[in-house]
Amino acid sequence: MKEGWQKITPQDVLTYEKPTDGFLCPLNANTYGIEFLEFEIKDYDSNKCVFKVARDGEADVIPEHMLTPEMEEAMRSVRYHFDADFLRFKTVRTSLKFSVGENPVPNFRMIERHYFKDKLIRNYDFPFGFCIPNSTNSWETIYPMPENSEEDIAEFVNNPYGHKSDSFYFVDDKLIMHNKAEYAFTQP
Repeated sequence: MKEGWQKITPQDVLTYEKPTDGFLCPLNANTYGIEFLEFEIKDYDSNKCVFKVARDGEADVIPEHMLTPEMEEAMRSVRYHFDADFLRFKTVRTSLKFSVGENPVPNFRMIERHYFKDKLIRNYDFPFGFCIPNSTNSWETIYPMPENSEEDIAEFVNNPYGHKSDSFYFVDDKLIMHNKAEYAFTQP
């Protein structure tokens, strides 16, 4: 865990040029009780769903002191497997459903940085705004995908998990969550 994580700002993460080593804040930094319930990715033009995950009912909560480093990493990381056609999409639609705890969540914001072979390839900055206490919230965004040449696509396909991302979540510019993802693309 990086020391001084309480001082990490959105401006700081916007300067990162490669994935972070480890996680920049502990799990208990999420003092707002934010939990992700559903997430979906679709090709906007065809409406084809390429990824969807939802929680089944109430998940058992493991006390933080009982978590091994491997368990924590598994909780905070995801490995995506996409068909290479995903890299040819012009526009993507994502939807997210999340809940918040008993405190208001002012200025909720996510910054997601994508890298390939430790080089920044794109950045997304999504302001969620204000979330009322004890609420379940839905958020949807539609955004253009970067145009990839066939050479770029071949490079992604030939380097599974060479594409990585860091997702940083802030409330009032204070880091409260940090998750990671890796991506593999395969030819159909």
